[in-house]
Amino acid sequence: MNLQTELNKTGGFKNLELLAKQVVEGFIAGMHKSPFHGFSAEFAEHKIYNQGESTRHIDWKLFAKTDKLYTKRYDDETNLRCHLILDNSSSMHYPKLKEFTVGNLNKIAFSALASAALMHILKKQRDAVGMSIYSDAYDYYAPEKGSERHHQMLLNELNQMVLSAPEGKTTETYTYLHQIAENIHRRSLIFFFTDMFQTSSDEVKLFEAIRHLKHNKHEVVLFHVMDKEKELQFNFDNTPKRFIDVETNEYINLYPDAIKDDYEASVAEYFNNIRLKCGQYQIKYVEADINKSFDKILTTYMVERQKFV
Repeated sequence: MNLQTELNKTGGFKNLELLAKQVVEGFIAGMHKSPFHGFSAEFAEHKIYNQGESTRHIDWKLFAKTDKLYTKRYDDETNLRCHLILDNSSSMHYPKLKEFTVGNLNKIAFSALASAALMHILKKQRDAVGMSIYSDAYDYYAPEKGSERHHQMLLNELNQMVLSAPEGKTTETYTYLHQIAENIHRRSLIFFFTDMFQTSSDEVKLFEAIRHLKHNKHEVVLFHVMDKEKELQFNFDNTPKRFIDVETNEYINLYPDAIKDDYEASVAEYFNNIRLKCGQYQIKYVEADINKSFDKILTTYMVERQKFV
């Protein structure tokens, strides 16, 4: 089935669950080229054997195929709690699109599909997932659960988020990340999708809020969602354009080439500083370009899960 056929022309996802499954299956099919070769075929039913564990549940048939030790996973096992955080401010709905395809997503649709793909893996591995969505309000919260009903509820919320296309929704990360952090009580793996564009910029407060997510020994991954070609490289043809701040509605008219060099230098410095700050606070930073595949998202999950359990 063509992935494009599962995208609704109204701007939402026709079948987000099916599309997420296809993204994950495509990723698994390519894993033989990666360091995870051998783990792909059975990853939903097995976990890597850790030295000191009982050898009773080792899958020796899989060992014969892969030369690696995996133990069988059972229905009552829940090895991971995961919480997804999504920035739903107006800047995340850039660029405005009439139709979505897998190769043509805006930042919020990319984040939603990436989240759904992660949820698909978590569901297959019988792990619990929760979700928080914020903008200029704490729009949505669901605690970590593993039921099918809960999974469907989260998928519906992701789809509604993509459809919302809010106008003038500011980003109040400082306020709501603190509230989100207080809602995550048990040790979890936290995936945070944001473009890091703030309506009011206070770097100290921003990273205090992000660092708060690490309390209770949580592991935090920041997926820095961007349209790299436009937002970092400022790749526009040199005709007169009006650039509008979608959160404040302020605008400026100019020829792109007139500011291209200064813009690129300024944004590159800002993005690099985010990366350095994440390293300082032991937050994993991952660049998530909406024009690329989801492989980096899913590979990051694989790496972090092995570290977490």
